[in-house]
Amino acid sequence: MSNSAFRWLAGVFLLLAGLMLAAGARADDDFLDPQVAFKFSAHMDGPKTAVVSYVIADGYYMYRERFSFKAQGATLGAPQIPAGKVHFDENFGKDVETYHQGVTIRIPVEGNGPFTLTVTGQGCADKGLCYPPQEASAQLVDGGGSGGAALQTTPTAPGSANDSAGGAAPVSAAPQASTPAPSAALAQPAAPAAAPAQSELSGISSILQGGRMLAIIPAFILLGLGLAFTPCVLPMVPILSSIIVGEGGQMRKARGFVLSLSYSLGMAIVYTLLGVAAGLVGEGLSAALQNPWVLGGFALLMVAMAMSMFGFYELQMPAALQTRLAGASGRQKSGKLAGVFAMGAISALIVGPCVAAPLAGALVYISQTRDVLIGGAALFSMAIGMSIPLILVGVSAGSLLPRAGMWMESVKIFFGVLMLAMALWMVTPLLPAVVQMLLWAALLLGYGSWLLRRKGNWASIAAGLVFAVPGAMQVVGVASGGRDALDPLAELRGSHVQRLVFQRVKSVDQLDTILASTGGKTVMLDFYADWCVSCKEMERLTFPDGRVKEKLANTILLQADVTANDEADKALLKRFGLFGPPGIILFDHNGKEIADSRVIGYQDANKFLRSLQKLN
Repeated sequence: MSNSAFRWLAGVFLLLAGLMLAAGARADDDFLDPQVAFKFSAHMDGPKTAVVSYVIADGYYMYRERFSFKAQGATLGAPQIPAGKVHFDENFGKDVETYHQGVTIRIPVEGNGPFTLTVTGQGCADKGLCYPPQEASAQLVDGGGSGGAALQTTPTAPGSANDSAGGAAPVSAAPQASTPAPSAALAQPAAPAAAPAQSELSGISSILQGGRMLAIIPAFILLGLGLAFTPCVLPMVPILSSIIVGEGGQMRKARGFVLSLSYSLGMAIVYTLLGVAAGLVGEGLSAALQNPWVLGGFALLMVAMAMSMFGFYELQMPAALQTRLAGASGRQKSGKLAGVFAMGAISALIVGPCVAAPLAGALVYISQTRDVLIGGAALFSMAIGMSIPLILVGVSAGSLLPRAGMWMESVKIFFGVLMLAMALWMVTPLLPAVVQMLLWAALLLGYGSWLLRRKGNWASIAAGLVFAVPGAMQVVGVASGGRDALDPLAELRGSHVQRLVFQRVKSVDQLDTILASTGGKTVMLDFYADWCVSCKEMERLTFPDGRVKEKLANTILLQADVTANDEADKALLKRFGLFGPPGIILFDHNGKEIADSRVIGYQDANKFLRSLQKLN
């Protein structure tokens, strides 16, 4: 392995490590809970004026334009908000008025008797962390004095109407009693309810909100390793394996390691950039990466790689570019490394559309805080975790792959078939069920027949039957009316999976209408798309489970099909701060979302049943 290759890889790692350390130096500071950083109080000053005060901690500030007020049981006049200090704010990209130390706002009130005053405000820390809009309320009595009722401060949900493009990550904290202002009758906090069990998404959010890189990086590496064995990441194994096989049988372990590391870095960097872009835009890139042109283009690339494995031609970078890269380094193998890096970058398009809880947590964090360093470091760490099996493949390839000869040719054919299978898997959402089954039949029967032709080799014959029999089952399934490639003989057996029946919702207004009249039932809203692999898994493997159906027997089942990704679909996703499917939202008997109960990504029946316990 050349010194230039080591220098190239070391340079990439040093650059990324520098960015992470820079983020860590800024993120390791402790930030106050919002109720401590911005202490709220309210009282009546005379019969017709409410006074709202915030005591702002040192190193924190609040935005003038982010204040809003509403009252239940009274009518509010125009609030008298004092002028703030004008400065350019990087979070919003414009001049804003802010308050340090504190601010007092007077609000005319028209009413008679007790009323609830609700105030929304937003602030940030000087060191860069911005909080989401914070909602606080107080019971007051029109005519003087405080109603003495509970004060409750809660962050607004991501993606709500109060959230802004420059919003911030939710900071989870139980409401705390504030120190009363000299002239304020501050209500005492209500006794907190028992905290529900922390969900995976909220746990991820807590890690990110802590801002400590020493906790974020290892946590997201482990989360990425957990995702490495999902259908979204596994297809990269045959891609990398085919690259290594293309090197020939004389490759050493060190060379396999460098190739796999180069491939993994390409995937990780592009995956991180895609995630950061999605978070900053505020919309998932799933639909953009899952349109027919992108899927078809990548499938054609897989077919081209398969044809190369079959020996029709040698797939490599253009000669001019390869010569230029080789000339720059003085070694030809460096040109190969650049090509492998590029292939890893392209492979990130496979992983990008797959929404799981770690990815959703990172995207929400980026969209709210605009903190690209911490969010990007989390995404990069997760991609590194997903790459660990790939690197192990590269390291082991030197000892596991056969030397040049007949066995090596057989291995190349096998990986070529895997490439074709991956191409078919990628375009599955675009194809009718019958076409899918026929294509699988052609692939399996074709490869099985090739293996069966090698007479006298019992291992080859056994492998041929392993592939040919499922292919024949696909043909029989199509002839008998079957339309499921994973269960082609269902029609012959007379077994039909009874799937959950959902009511489709297309708009926010339609959803609100249903939630307003639940008839005392709980509600489950499932975000689905035809191109969503995890959605298909939930539909086929989780929802048909008898225990799941029994648990949801008295629940209204709603489904938002966001396949088209039109404006109505985007509005529904934005309503809940989601970046794409799959996502499941649970609502109580009153049509209110159950706190800390969201399901993001695929869950098997057992794990999903645990999530559904919160419906009780």
